[in-house]
Order: sequence, then structure tokens, then C-alpha cells
Amino acid sequence: MKIVSSLLRRLDEVAVALQPLFALAIRLYLFRVFFLSGLTKLRSWDSTLYLFSNEYHVPVLPPAVAAVMGAGGELIFPIMLLLGWQSRFAAAGLFVVNLIAVLSYPGLEPVMIKDHVLWATLIAFLFFHGTGRWSLQTVLRRTKVAGVQRGHA
Repeated sequence: MKIVSSLLRRLDEVAVALQPLFALAIRLYLFRVFFLSGLTKLRSWDSTLYLFSNEYHVPVLPPAVAAVMGAGGELIFPIMLLLGWQSRFAAAGLFVVNLIAVLSYPGLEPVMIKDHVLWATLIAFLFFHGTGRWSLQTVLRRTKVAGVQRGHA
């Protein structure tokens, strides 16, 4: 029993030690997926406007506004997540971008929907658990705390 308890404790220690690496891997993956999609929209803006006017049916927004917001969200939120800066805001924004993409394009194949579900799950993980110790926000927080402890406000 003591061996099992020791093994479980060690497993827990390893999992905790790997949390920052796991969070960074998720951030890198999501950055790649969404940032590259945003770059594709920018590279062929005429095609992007065509798609938002004729294929994607974003509710309420005019197609040109939806295109700008979609491309902007796919470029800005992933950078914020990658850096680990204002990560819950960035995750919430990216979650909305992902959700709108699914809702506004009726031609999504099941395999594509599966990708969006995976991305939504990973984004939700970062929203609820944060981006980990290896993030700009953590560094800034530590710097601020260290400054306050030394008497600098």
C-alpha cells in the first residue's frame, strides 16, 4: 500500500511539474491554427470578402465588418494566448470566433466540426485553468509582487 501511495504521489508531482509545458503546447497549437487562418484571410482579402458575403452567414453583422472582426480575432487573440497576456479575455474571444465560425458556415463537414470541438475544448481549458507559469502575465505578476515586497509600488 505504501508503494502505491508513493507512486501516486510521484505521479502527481510529475503532472504538476509538466503543467506549464502542457499549457504552452496548447497555446502553440492554438496559435498556429488560428493565426495561420487569419493570415490566409489577409493574404486574399478579396476572397475573404467574397466568402463572408456569400458562404459564411454571420448573424447581425454586415459581411465586411464580420470579415474584419473574424480576421482580427484570428490574429490578435492567438498572439495574446501565445504570450500568456490577458489570457482569459483572449481565450473567451477566441472561443467566440470559433463558435461564430461553426454557426455561420452551414457547409462544415463532420470532420471539420470535430476540429472546432477540439479547439473549443482546448480554449476552454486555458480559460478555466489559465496559461500556466510560463506566461507573460505570471512574469508581470511576479515582478509586481517583488517590487511591492522591496517597497516599490
